[in-house]
Amino acid sequence: MSTDNHNSEPTHSEPEVLHDVEIGENQHASEEHAEEGHELTLYAEPIVHIGNFPVTNSLLTSWVAVFLIILLSLAIRKKTKRIPSIFQSIIELVVEGALNMMDLVTNDRSRSKKLFPIIFAIFIFILVNNWLGLIPGIGSISFNGHHIFRGGTADLNTTLALSLFAVIAANIFGVMVVGGWNYFNKFINIKAILAIPKKIKKEPTIVLINPISFFVGLIEVISEVAKIASLSFRLFGNVFAGEVLLASISAILAFGLPLPFMFLEVIVGLIQALIFAILTLVYFTIAATAHDH
Repeated sequence: MSTDNHNSEPTHSEPEVLHDVEIGENQHASEEHAEEGHELTLYAEPIVHIGNFPVTNSLLTSWVAVFLIILLSLAIRKKTKRIPSIFQSIIELVVEGALNMMDLVTNDRSRSKKLFPIIFAIFIFILVNNWLGLIPGIGSISFNGHHIFRGGTADLNTTLALSLFAVIAANIFGVMVVGGWNYFNKFINIKAILAIPKKIKKEPTIVLINPISFFVGLIEVISEVAKIASLSFRLFGNVFAGEVLLASISAILAFGLPLPFMFLEVIVGLIQALIFAILTLVYFTIAATAHDH
């Protein structure tokens, strides 16, 4: 009885082949995802998760900005003396210049001093965030295929939060200065409707004028929403456009060519922070003004 010995080469079974194909596709997809992570995206990229809370690269940069501002504040406080040094003289010059600029809007030094902490804090926070995104190399640091740092104001979530804070704080300040009832009548002018029966004999035209005043007040509600959109999109659009411009120029030639554009973005970052702060001050000033006045 003879036996046949079949010497055949080992072959992969069908499940093993499919498994190898899936691994290859996953590796290829992960490589593509990593490459896409290094591209400048319109949205902020999550770096890590704390529970269900995603920590994005723009949020991380905002935390760095706050940390730097705290360090600067502590350094200024430590170096403050009765006889000012050169550093203290420069800081005092900046503060005095800011107050003088605020006086042009408020026409009241006491009110400028009250609003200075809020307005100047907004200005410094936006300025530091704008400039952090311009530091060479900071945008090339990556983790898990995503940029670790991205200018905080290049994220619409950050600018929207700043705008909401500015408009809501301005309305709260208006209530504190003008009074709740008077401030409420800026938007829903019940006073104008209630005044019609009292003044209709002396001023018959009040029947036409006061209803118009009532509807104008309703338009003020729309204007408050428009302020939020205007502040957030203006700041986000300018800062994000600057990052896209620098990325495009760097792709053409990384050495020398981006320098003039980077200097331009430094000026744009300063101007945008100044515009946001001044507009916030204007909103505070308008909110603190009586409706009739």
